[in-house]
Amino acid sequence: MKQVLQSLKSGEIEVADVPHPKMKAGHLLIRTRTSLISAGTERMLLEFGRSNILNKARRQPEKVKQAIDKVKSDGLLPTMEAVRTKLDQPLPLGYCNVGELLDGNFSAGGIGLKKGDRVVSNGAHAEIVCVPKNICAAIPDEVSDEEATFTAIGAIGLQGIRLAQPTIGEFFVVTGLGLIGLLTVQLLIANGCRVLGVDYDTGKCDLARQFGAKTVDLSRNEDPVAEAAVFAGEQGVDGVLITASTTSTQPVHQAAQMCRKRGRIILVGVAGLQLKRSDFYEKELTFQVSCSYGPGRYDPEYEDKGHDYPLGFVRWTEQRNFQAILDLMASQKLDVKPLISHRFTIEQAHQAYDLMAQSDGWYLGIILEYQTDAFSSAGKPSGAANTVRLPAVTDERSAITIGLLGAGNFAARILLPAIADTGCRLKTIVSAGGGYPAPIWVKSSGLKKARPM
Repeated sequence: MKQVLQSLKSGEIEVADVPHPKMKAGHLLIRTRTSLISAGTERMLLEFGRSNILNKARRQPEKVKQAIDKVKSDGLLPTMEAVRTKLDQPLPLGYCNVGELLDGNFSAGGIGLKKGDRVVSNGAHAEIVCVPKNICAAIPDEVSDEEATFTAIGAIGLQGIRLAQPTIGEFFVVTGLGLIGLLTVQLLIANGCRVLGVDYDTGKCDLARQFGAKTVDLSRNEDPVAEAAVFAGEQGVDGVLITASTTSTQPVHQAAQMCRKRGRIILVGVAGLQLKRSDFYEKELTFQVSCSYGPGRYDPEYEDKGHDYPLGFVRWTEQRNFQAILDLMASQKLDVKPLISHRFTIEQAHQAYDLMAQSDGWYLGIILEYQTDAFSSAGKPSGAANTVRLPAVTDERSAITIGLLGAGNFAARILLPAIADTGCRLKTIVSAGGGYPAPIWVKSSGLKKARPM
């Protein structure tokens, strides 16, 4: 099957032919119909991958500390090899997936689903994905495939709003009018709030006004703090949701200046967090960071093992946030059609990411389309583990032939080099998750690219 992968070492985007994922307990196997590129998150990954090693280190100081600790315990050369292996491991891109259910037990709202039913998930850009059932939701008939791809992004904005706890008539500022920001604007307006959007992009400000918000266009040197004061009648806004992606501390500082006494600031995106105590002390402001789609995110009991949170104790989990977004789309209270700027096939994914890399390229919602009526044999799901047949490492007359079960970091760093040194013939690598990163070692060692059986 085809999957979009990024090299963390070079930033190169590859539409790779990889084995399909194996079905796992508590998961769903989904054949993708369409997916959405999350412009903010994926552009950040693109820029990180294409930066040099020093810039990578500056952006992830916690990883540098881990590397230093490893040098102290394991030595310099093993640490360098471990870092090199990690950077060589490809990163699957994407988390906004819509497809047809192929396998797995799943129900939504008490209604059981069957093979062929449409579901939305946080699956990657791949022809077939295997995702935890608690990060999936059934798509109403009134919602198209393209509209449904915005569900995960909409849930991120919705979780930020739930933390802000807006009430009818309140004044809110949304800083950053990308996909999440524009969806947050619509959700706040649907909640009865008055909204002021802030961004550098005139086109995005135009869209926010189309949805019913007032805007501050930073490209025209408009002052967001002064505009917010006028917007809220000099009393200060009730809350600010920061949906921008920046290393600057300015958005948080400006948010504090905009807020009334005991206002709320919610960080949904990324911003510098060198906070000024005086900003928060004098007004007794509340500051909170929102975590992705909502309760359950990054909890292995919820996501991997499928244990739901009781409704009476946790009203809005990440899956229920997905369902809420889809219901708003179905009732036409959330309009995502104006947010679609480009469409590409999965084979043209390079062009989509090249567009994002251009400094003067304008884009918003980029849709990837997939064939639903024709798949290669590598894309047909089965109950068996994925098997990748590899060329021989040494002469075909070698007396010993080896098959390797497991294709993780240990296999790539330790086992495969040891097998190559023995002179044995390596015939097959078997993996439940697509065969990476071990086949990458084979590829980088001068052998032919791994191919599915």
